[in-house]
Amino acid sequence: MAGHRLTRRNMLRSGAGVIAAGTLSAPMVHAQGTGGTIRVAFWDHWVPGGNDALKKLCADWGEKNRTNVQLDFINTTGNQLQLTAAAQAQSRQGHDAISLSPWDPGTYADQLEPVDDVIERLVAKYGPINPIAEFLVKRNGKWRGVPATSGTQAKPACVRYDLLQEHAGIDVRAMWPAEGKMGPGAETWNWDTFLKAAEACHKAGVPFGLPMGQFSDAVDWVGAMFLSHGAHITDEKGKPTIKGNDKLRQAVDYGVRLAKFLPNDVWAWDDASNNRALISGRSALVFNPPSAWAVAKRDNPAVAEKCWTVPMPAGPAGRFLAYLPFTTSIWSFGKNKTATKALLEFISQRDSAEFTTNTSGGYDIPPFPSMADFKIWETQSPPVGTISNYPLKPHHQAKYSIAFSPAPPELAQQMYIQALNTKVIARVAQGGESIDQALGWLERELNNMLRG
Repeated sequence: MAGHRLTRRNMLRSGAGVIAAGTLSAPMVHAQGTGGTIRVAFWDHWVPGGNDALKKLCADWGEKNRTNVQLDFINTTGNQLQLTAAAQAQSRQGHDAISLSPWDPGTYADQLEPVDDVIERLVAKYGPINPIAEFLVKRNGKWRGVPATSGTQAKPACVRYDLLQEHAGIDVRAMWPAEGKMGPGAETWNWDTFLKAAEACHKAGVPFGLPMGQFSDAVDWVGAMFLSHGAHITDEKGKPTIKGNDKLRQAVDYGVRLAKFLPNDVWAWDDASNNRALISGRSALVFNPPSAWAVAKRDNPAVAEKCWTVPMPAGPAGRFLAYLPFTTSIWSFGKNKTATKALLEFISQRDSAEFTTNTSGGYDIPPFPSMADFKIWETQSPPVGTISNYPLKPHHQAKYSIAFSPAPPELAQQMYIQALNTKVIARVAQGGESIDQALGWLERELNNMLRG
């Protein structure tokens, strides 16, 4: 997810030549017919075979509706997907629809076809959409895309249960069993307990693998930790709330104290570093989707069979779970918008969403909380039930979150791109500043954004 570091201006400047490079070499699915042609650029899934569900769903829909469906899968390595979106927005030509990373529906809102009719029908069937997806996708009163299942992830704790039990005396499988209920001790799974466990595992040589740099994995988990402390940088109108904010001070102080028990180089970690720490057996805990566990299952089975996914710890303001959704949006200049809407509605239905999630081995999370009961999460192994607590469940007593909410999305996006939450911790933990000095810097940075 490192592509979130780009601004729209930089993407537009550097992406002008991406359309051809990003589409001509990508795989296609065709369903020949007389209902016209739809061209869609989907995110290229991390999970091997993860694209197969969309290929089959779109081929089946195209055949039934006599429509020629052409699919391109474009990955986020080197920001290829983001650059493709930027180039198409600039040239006003390309695909009919495209996968957009979390903040991009706002970036391109004025060039995206409203899909309120599709959303209304889906909500009537399946209930409300995840509020974070709505926060990101609904702009100026209109839905600027359909929140996607493929690629949408959460970042709970993936724990080496054996190491945490041995070194910190915490049995996460008892706390958070696969049966969909809280177990003994679950009420103590909070940030204070987490800090003590981090210290114990650090002393044992298996520190928690928590990035503290400027990539999305770091910004996301720190953002959830801030929210669980009730720590906001602005209010919902964008007014700074830094001065005299004891909750923000407490969250920064907690981050500084926790950082002492993390690997020394976490400030430079990218989004693959925590995965490597878990897979290699060097870490007792990471915040990550099941992809790290899935790769361990392939490359280091002895690690995978000792992993257990549990919710993020709770704080004084509650329990939050970092959530990062993809959206499939239709360009306003698309040539076949009506058919594209119908296709997106089809792949969002429960059966389609469950097929997509199953094909990714449980990585993908649908935008509808009512779909958190897919059996795939209960049956994946080893060990059986290891990712049963991956999607947010009612007994978690938690909320999905994205960093810097409840700031207006346009401002939250800037703060996210600049990683203000991890930077303010780094200025104290690495730079030797006092918390007052670091918060003063934070306020100056925010005011510069507001003036810009």
